[in-house]
Amino acid sequence: MTIRTISADELPRYLESLTQLLQDAVDTGASVGFLPPLAPAVATDFWNGVADALQTGHRLLWIAEQDGRALGTVQLDLATKPNGLHRAEVAKLLVHTQARRQGIAQQLMRTLEAEAQRLQRTTLVLDTLQGEPSELLYQQLGYTAAGAIPAFARVASGALEPTVVYYKLLA
Repeated sequence: MTIRTISADELPRYLESLTQLLQDAVDTGASVGFLPPLAPAVATDFWNGVADALQTGHRLLWIAEQDGRALGTVQLDLATKPNGLHRAEVAKLLVHTQARRQGIAQQLMRTLEAEAQRLQRTTLVLDTLQGEPSELLYQQLGYTAAGAIPAFARVASGALEPTVVYYKLLA
């Protein structure tokens, strides 16, 4: 398994695999902005939007790949406001259900953090559904809960669930 940065030009090579990865995540309960069942066309449109964002240079994308297949992915959105050039937001950490519990999420996050430091982004933020296993992962990686926002995200049942905002200072 290899973790690598993916450019907008390279993304089409992984489009089918990334589409399947996003569908797997959403259809197994991940709260990443979509509700199940996730149609392939919707997932593909999302990744095409990511390719557009990569073109700006304000978003970075990593994948964990094996044999040309994306097993996991994470994104980093770089703040562009003059008072926030030290910040970035971690987004869409996904690991395929068949590849979980192998340390892929941790490796993706450590790679992202190393690049954030190289870019002098010393404050990272992210959010995740309260009570999900991802909270434990982020806590183990040194992220601190800033607080919970009630009724933030709709889940498959239709209920509105709280999300927790986390941060990590890299300096």
